[in-house]
Amino acid sequence: MNEKEAAERIKQLREEINYHNYRYYVLNDPVISDAEYDRLFRELVSLEEKFPHLVTPDSPTQRVGAQPLDEFKKARHREPMLSLDDAFNHEEVMEFDRRIKRQLGLSENADIEYTVEPKFDGASIELVYEKGVLQIAITRGDGIEGEDVTPNARTIRSIPLRLLHQDNVPVPPRVDVRGEIIMTKEEFARVNLEKEERGEPLFANPRNAAAGSLRQLDPRVTASRRLDMFAWGVGYFEGIKFKSHSEIIEHLNRWGFKIPPLFRVASNIHEVLEHLRYLEDQRHALEFEIDGAVIKVNDLELQRRLGWKTRSPRWAVAYKFPPEQATTRIKDIIVSVGRLGTLTPVAILEPVEVGGVTVSRATLHNIDEVRRKDVRVGDYVFVHRAGDVIPEIVKVIPEKRTGKEKIFEMPGECPVCNSKVYRPEGEVAYYCPNISCPAQIKERIYHFASRGAMNIEGLGKKLVDQLVDKGLIREIADIYYLKKPDIAALERMGEKSAENLMRAIERSKKVPLSRFLYALGIRHVGEYIAKLLARYFKDIEELKKAKEEELLEIEGIGPEVAQSIVRFFSNEENLRSIERMFAAGVSPQSEKAIAEG
Repeated sequence: MNEKEAAERIKQLREEINYHNYRYYVLNDPVISDAEYDRLFRELVSLEEKFPHLVTPDSPTQRVGAQPLDEFKKARHREPMLSLDDAFNHEEVMEFDRRIKRQLGLSENADIEYTVEPKFDGASIELVYEKGVLQIAITRGDGIEGEDVTPNARTIRSIPLRLLHQDNVPVPPRVDVRGEIIMTKEEFARVNLEKEERGEPLFANPRNAAAGSLRQLDPRVTASRRLDMFAWGVGYFEGIKFKSHSEIIEHLNRWGFKIPPLFRVASNIHEVLEHLRYLEDQRHALEFEIDGAVIKVNDLELQRRLGWKTRSPRWAVAYKFPPEQATTRIKDIIVSVGRLGTLTPVAILEPVEVGGVTVSRATLHNIDEVRRKDVRVGDYVFVHRAGDVIPEIVKVIPEKRTGKEKIFEMPGECPVCNSKVYRPEGEVAYYCPNISCPAQIKERIYHFASRGAMNIEGLGKKLVDQLVDKGLIREIADIYYLKKPDIAALERMGEKSAENLMRAIERSKKVPLSRFLYALGIRHVGEYIAKLLARYFKDIEELKKAKEEELLEIEGIGPEVAQSIVRFFSNEENLRSIERMFAAGVSPQSEKAIAEG
């Protein structure tokens, strides 16, 4: 890239970053993920390092954040609240350690003591205490000037209004305490549920929820959100001396603040890496979101010697976990059919890295969820993946719409077997009623052959998988048309095993009617309902002709069950499969005579 191309790209990057700063800091409504923002910022830093004469005072690299809102009174920090350089893997953390040693004139084998603490995914704040009493609370803002949110901060119960004096730890004449305002995962879910019920836009994540709640003009709204705060450092202070960052954390704890959980002092960089692995393992067990860890040189004298760059200290780095939220585009929305016939809309995505894996599909749960979030084919969206959770769409980015996006509708027929689908009254899901639907067949057979149903001994999961995969079973009735040589030829089978299975299949042809009804897998018909039906109807023929009204006369059967039974026996594929079973010799035994006797 020549100088002219670099200048044009730098101009473009600055405009993009400034816009995204405005979306994030001012509107609390970002339109790109943290990972994308980091990529843009690192590209700009890299270009400005290659072409230093192109650096200007108004570049985003020369300041920390965006301009504060006008709705609040502005307030200056006594000492700037700088941001931190990022490290995205363990090698970059090792390079941070090597750089520290070079700057201090130490050998590569020397050990430096570090602190490691969770990097909270929230909103930074500074609390100014004079003679132990809270005077003012200031948001980070652009690092030099923030917003006075004191009335809102006072509503957060984990923020002391007066510092505690305990364990002989003195309260200084002035100390500017710095920390993070966070919203727990549980509270985030509760707040979003309330917003959904009121028809309001949802928060994209707990961080946005915390920042938005802290900057409410009405403190009563902030108070209703149950925010929390963890103190992780100090800015300006007087009348007290500290030797290390860990000593600062100890003082904060004794003054009455929550301090970062899983905080650790590490003797060297290898212990740092060990704790980073532990934090990453524990992140999903925590009640709040963290997106990485902060590593600091513990000794304050060494911090002073290392000093600061324009926008960050040289003695600290933020290690970022693989992002669990990313931005991508929906290429299509298809419908998958679950093992029990549930139809689920699935977004086909342009592949994107989320949580350390490449994601190309995300569940949309059901049509109500699609409509609530207004998800369309062609939309740009936030995708979230936490741990082993199936990726899902968090939020649509309507600002990126071109007008070519397509609204999705659920199909009227099963995309696998073309049976007419249905949606039970009061439920959100659509279902395929066909028990021979290829998408459902394995699970249907497992159930059909189970002990409480037809009790076909030897027809276990692995054998069912083989039979279906080899094409020997395409529907339940095919069980009764299996040939011994075909079974014997399967993996881990043989003449003896095939003979035993054929005998078990033959024995299953004569079972009580209730077990046969249960085996069919009719929705809402468990063992108890199956027994009620078997006592009321003498055979399948009678049950097939039953109307909803007649079924409702049976004590214990309600409208949902009655509708499900009628729907099942109205499906031609189901009736055909049952007839094939009867033709093969299946003969359920009537229980009505027994009940009457």
